[in-house]
Amino acid sequence: MRSLALAVLLAATIASAIGVVYARQQSRLAFVELSRLGNERDNLNFEFGRLQLEQATWAENNRIDQIARGRLGMVSPGPAETMVIKR
Repeated sequence: MRSLALAVLLAATIASAIGVVYARQQSRLAFVELSRLGNERDNLNFEFGRLQLEQATWAENNRIDQIARGRLGMVSPGPAETMVIKR
């Protein structure tokens, strides 16, 4: 009877040790994944900021005016070409 109890306790101890090792490995894997996702988030935030800056540059009034004058040949009308309409 005593050897049976000892065998059960030994099996429980080994099973517990294997469970602890497995849990620690899962914890390490989860931490590595968390670190990777944190780095990815930081990279995406950096890219988002860069794209916002690029969008602001493209939409700047001065740039639109340069494109209108350069590519489309648009000019501001002179006083002789301006007509004021009153109601």
